[in-house]
Amino acid sequence: MSRKRGKKRIARPRAEDYAPLDPVEEAKLRAEAEAYAASDADYESFEEPEDDEAPSGPPPTLEDALFALEAWEDAEKAAEMAAYHKADRRYLGVSVPAIDDMVALWRGQLDVAGRVELARALWDTDIHEARIAAAKLLTQARLRPDAAAWELIASWVPQFDAWAIADHVAKAGSKRLQSEPARLDEVADWVRSDHMWTRRAAFVFTLPWTKQRNPKPEDEAVRDEVLGWATQLAEDRDWFIQKAIGWWLRELGKKDPERVREWLAEHGERLKPFARKEAAKYL
Repeated sequence: MSRKRGKKRIARPRAEDYAPLDPVEEAKLRAEAEAYAASDADYESFEEPEDDEAPSGPPPTLEDALFALEAWEDAEKAAEMAAYHKADRRYLGVSVPAIDDMVALWRGQLDVAGRVELARALWDTDIHEARIAAAKLLTQARLRPDAAAWELIASWVPQFDAWAIADHVAKAGSKRLQSEPARLDEVADWVRSDHMWTRRAAFVFTLPWTKQRNPKPEDEAVRDEVLGWATQLAEDRDWFIQKAIGWWLRELGKKDPERVREWLAEHGERLKPFARKEAAKYL
C-alpha cells in the first residue's frame, strides 16, 4: 500500500534536537554571549520572519519551550550569571545565540496570537532565559496585529530588575513604538515613575530615533521630546539613569552632533562626569 502524500508534518522538539554542541563550538557561542553581556551594543537576530507567513509546524507549548531551554542548561554558567546579574531568579546558563535559534523555530510555528501567549507564559516562569526568549518572540518589525504584543511588553516594564532582560524587552518594545509612534505618549509617563528601571526604559525603548540618518520632521520632534526627558532626569543620581542618558546622547551624536552639543552646553554640567563623557564620545 502506498503512503498518502500530503503536507509534511514537523515533529515536536526532541532531546537530540537540542543536544549540547561539541566543546569548541560551545566555547565559541559562550564567548559571543559574554562579549554581548559585557557591552551595550545592539544584538540583532540574523533573520526576521514575516508576520504573514503561515505557521510551519505544530505550535510549541510552554512545556516544549522549557524542555528545549533546559536541554542546554549549564550549571556552572548559570551560577556565574546569577552572581553577575544579582536578580533573584532561576538561571539556566544558556547562551543568547542558542536562545535565538530556539525562538526562530518557535516563531515559525506560531501565529501572532500564539507568540504573544507563549511569550506571556515564558515570562511568568521568571526564569532568566525564558524571559529573554519571551522578549525575542515579540522582537519583529512587521507584527500584525500588534496591540496585544505592545500591551504585554508594556506590562513587563514595571517588573524590570536587571539590565539584560530589560534591554532585550526594549528591542521588542522599540519595534512596536516605531510601528505606532502614538504609543510614545504612554512612554512619556514612564519618566515620572518611582521605579528606576521604568524611567530607564524610556530612553532604551527610544534608541531607534537616535539612529536615523535622514529623520522626518516627526522624528525630529521625537528626538526633542526625549532630550526633554533627559533634561528632566539629568540630576537623577542613579547610575543606570545616568548611563542611559549618556548612551542615548552618544548614539544621537553619531547622526546629529550639533543637537547633542547644544544640549550638553545647556545641561551637561548637571550630569555625572562619566555620563557627560559618554555623551560627548562622538562629538
